[in-house]
Amino acid sequence: MKSLDPLKMILNEQVVCCRALLDLLQRERLCLLEVDAYTIENLSTEKDTIVMKLRLLEEERQRLAADWTGGDATLKGLSAVTGDTSLLGIRSKLISLVQAIEEMNSFNRLLIERSLDYMKSNALFFSEDAGDGSRAGKGMRVSVET
Repeated sequence: MKSLDPLKMILNEQVVCCRALLDLLQRERLCLLEVDAYTIENLSTEKDTIVMKLRLLEEERQRLAADWTGGDATLKGLSAVTGDTSLLGIRSKLISLVQAIEEMNSFNRLLIERSLDYMKSNALFFSEDAGDGSRAGKGMRVSVET
C-alpha cells in the first residue's frame, strides 16, 4: 500500500508557505501605512516568490492526491478514500490561512487604492491652469483678488 507521507509533506509545506505569505502581507500593511515604498517593493518580490512556490506545491499536491483517488484530488475526498482524518485537520488549517490571506490582501488593496486616489486628486489640483492659460509655478500668482 502506498504511503501518504509525500502528500502530507507537500501539505505541510503549503501551510508553512501560507503562513509566510500572511506574515508578509501583514508587514506590507505596515509599510503601506508608513509609506515605505522601498520596503514595499522588496516585499512584492518576496510575495511573488512565495506565490510561485505555492503554485508548484499545489500542482504536486493535486498530482499526488489524484494517484490516490483516481480523480477527486480534494483533501476531503482523499480523507474519505484513505480514512486518514489528519488530512481534514490540514485542510482546516489551509482554509483558515487562505481566508486570512484574502482578508489581508483586500485590506492592503484598499489602502493602495485610497493612496492612489489621494495622489491623483493632488496631482489634478496642482496641474490646474493658473486661470490665464499659463501654468502656476513657484512664485507665480494663482488668483487675483477683486
